[in-house]
Amino acid sequence: MKTAEIRRRFLDHFEQSGHTVVPSAPLLLDDPNLLFVNAGMVPFKPYFLQQETPPFDRATSVQKCVRTLDIEEVGKTTRHGTFFQMNGNFSFGDYFKAGAIEHAWGLITGSLDSGALGIDPETVWVTVLDGDDEARGLWREIAGLPDERIQARGLLDNYWHMGVAGPGGPCSEIYIDRGPAYGPDGGPVVDEDRFLEIWNLVFMQEEITNVRAKDDFDVVGALPSKNIDTGMGLERVAYLLQEKQNLYEIDEVYPVIERASELSGRRYGADAGDDVRFRVVADHVRSGLMLMGDGVTPGNESRGYVLRRLLRRAVRSMRLLGFDDRALPELLPVSKDLMKVSYPELEADFARIEQVAYAEEDAFRQTLGKGTQIFDLAAERTKADGGSRLSGDRAFALHDTYGFPIDLTLEMASEQGLSVDEGGFRSLMAEQRARAKADAKSKKGSHADTGVYRAALDAFGPTDWQAYTTVETESRVIALLSEGASAPALPEGAVGEVVLDRTPFYAESGGQNADAGTLEWDGGRAEVLDVQRPVRGLVVHQVRVLSGELTLQTPLHAGVDPQWRLGACQAHSGTHVVHAALREVLGPTALQSGSYNRPGYLRLDFGWNGALAPEQLHDVEVASNRALREDLPVSAAVMPLERAREVGALALFGETYGEDVRVVEIGGPWSRELCGGTHVQRSSQIGTVVVTSDSSVGAGNRRVEAIVGLEGFEYLARERDLVQQVGTMLKSSPTDVPAQVQKLLDRLKATEKELDKLKAAQLGGAAAGIAEAAEDLGGVAFVGHRAEGAGGGDARSLALDVRGRLQGRPAVVVVIGDAGGKPAVVVAVNDAAQERGLSANALITAVGGPIGGRGGGKADVAQGGGSDQSGIPAALAAAREAVGRAATGGAAVDGAGR
Repeated sequence: MKTAEIRRRFLDHFEQSGHTVVPSAPLLLDDPNLLFVNAGMVPFKPYFLQQETPPFDRATSVQKCVRTLDIEEVGKTTRHGTFFQMNGNFSFGDYFKAGAIEHAWGLITGSLDSGALGIDPETVWVTVLDGDDEARGLWREIAGLPDERIQARGLLDNYWHMGVAGPGGPCSEIYIDRGPAYGPDGGPVVDEDRFLEIWNLVFMQEEITNVRAKDDFDVVGALPSKNIDTGMGLERVAYLLQEKQNLYEIDEVYPVIERASELSGRRYGADAGDDVRFRVVADHVRSGLMLMGDGVTPGNESRGYVLRRLLRRAVRSMRLLGFDDRALPELLPVSKDLMKVSYPELEADFARIEQVAYAEEDAFRQTLGKGTQIFDLAAERTKADGGSRLSGDRAFALHDTYGFPIDLTLEMASEQGLSVDEGGFRSLMAEQRARAKADAKSKKGSHADTGVYRAALDAFGPTDWQAYTTVETESRVIALLSEGASAPALPEGAVGEVVLDRTPFYAESGGQNADAGTLEWDGGRAEVLDVQRPVRGLVVHQVRVLSGELTLQTPLHAGVDPQWRLGACQAHSGTHVVHAALREVLGPTALQSGSYNRPGYLRLDFGWNGALAPEQLHDVEVASNRALREDLPVSAAVMPLERAREVGALALFGETYGEDVRVVEIGGPWSRELCGGTHVQRSSQIGTVVVTSDSSVGAGNRRVEAIVGLEGFEYLARERDLVQQVGTMLKSSPTDVPAQVQKLLDRLKATEKELDKLKAAQLGGAAAGIAEAAEDLGGVAFVGHRAEGAGGGDARSLALDVRGRLQGRPAVVVVIGDAGGKPAVVVAVNDAAQERGLSANALITAVGGPIGGRGGGKADVAQGGGSDQSGIPAALAAAREAVGRAATGGAAVDGAGR
């Protein structure tokens, strides 16, 4: 049975029993505790935490999930991958244990003809929490399972909670016996390879607190309503029903391995090491596809860094399999064709996805080239030091700083006859992971305490929000908060939060800043600093009381600053216009991935490779202002999400939308987007759009910034005034300014060349005198010279010139320049001095300490820099001492630093 068919049967089974089918949330669901959605219940957390009221009593979904905690272990086991799909059914105060068990048993063991999965009931085993006699009895009663196939386990295995204070409860896990070929008999408590877990039924019935460990917490009491949360691993069920050994061999994954095998010429199943690499490729290509499909782009931080690692590990694994050409163009389309059955949006958006992916692979191939050079230098230094083992810190620096994988470091070290201190490398990696986990733990449990907001919502209902229709309302205070707690009043000077029964203020969302304005009442006035929606349906204003005292039930006038609102509308509509203009100029793959706008300013992130040419930026600006001149109508309409998709409305990556959405159009289909922001009524009201910059925000992602409205005119006026001022200084008209500036630049370059010639002649003349002043240290001519005002290039030229004048005897020349207040060091050693054991590369270390710097090079010439020019005299003295010690029979300073 195909994976997509299992998915369909699951959803149909629960839809037919009254569950609302909820589409998968994006992997980038907005949750402060998660990098990605990592479990099927995550989108429903607000309901389980009682932060929001669920719009349904029972629901079902197949949720996309990504887990990357142990990404280095992917492929080494045959059970776990980074991307997976979690089938789930959920009950919010509706059915409980009996219902959950009935639904699960019916789907698992029902006949194929009835739409179920047709699993043999005799192969089903379950576990329950030790002491949960109710669940054990229900399994006997509903499923007819004998006691020996109902096994009890402790809290570690059969109790669920989120690791923080909140809901919890016992769970019952469903296992399938795959037969004696997979391991010993005795049920899941004996062997979980033979007895494969496919479904976990969580009976959420208790409120817990003081969570100290998975099995150590305090139970506060029963939840006000009992809930059901289940999770069935779709991939696990697929490899069970398809009679495969593991998830990598199911129909949605294995064709990628087959293609990788064709490309590499190696066979899956022939070599254990290669098998790991094949599995890494298949898993990471699919995971990368799904992440990019939800708008993630490669980067150096957070989600982007995870995606970058996945793609680069896939490319790296193909290289280790012997395939050195571009791999993703061969593999990504295979995965897309497999996954588009369940996620058709991948097909529609594949042009953007492949653009991002292939750019990342090209960048990584360049990184491999640079990393190889850095590795070669590290290997050379290791050998020069007389070692045969690359240190763990060097291997870690290659991995962490340059993105050079440890596998390649091991491979290349072996080619050069070196080993690698893997223990040291793993230790540094463990320290890095520990820091990351500590950081994650410090953020964990930061679920906002929304109880006080929930109380206001329950008591007074949703805020009558009128931001789309007006900028002022007559309102009443229904709740006050100070430092997160309810308060009876906010005195003059206090900063707190205010909930009104009605408000015209726009709450920050969709990249648009919150409105500014005031609240005024008899005897008082407050400034609105921020506006948010901490729970759905409730608008909360952060205010500073400027005069008087604000108390509960006070009637007041809520007024948005009309100029602020106008500027906000201009900026948000301007963002839509610039987005449409980008797509008009660059093509449909230039899709928005993020935005921010405030009065007078907007920025828009979009998928694109490489900087925009000046002509392209100009064309985007022209297309934007053409739309303003055409005075296009701006309209908004609420419609079902499916209808919005049918008419081609664009959605922002990472956003979660309800069944009904708001579609904003500018000029009809020219710009049609899902949006909850405030807008002008016609495009001409934006005033002007001035594109000010284009910059990179990660591989395959660009950022355009623009000024709009009155601020745009002011920006252009400042530029005009600046050109006029420059024209006055040059005594030319504004149109002649570029030519006059170019003439000045040409004259400046010519003057600089003459100065360079004079400086070189001066240094050359000084070289003879410096060489004549060389000091004899045990038969070695030593020169230590401070070249005032010289940079690194001049210092090098002088050092080599002086060394050339000291041929015929051993000589060491140390020159330190101090241009710009930063020391630049060059050490030059001739052949005769090298024969006496002196090395420029070793001496540079002695010089670097006093000036707070370091350097490197070869035995004849080494170069470095520092940060403390006050240490130059001490650095020259240190060099003299090192040379003198070596020349007079002390410790030699040779290429190995001895």
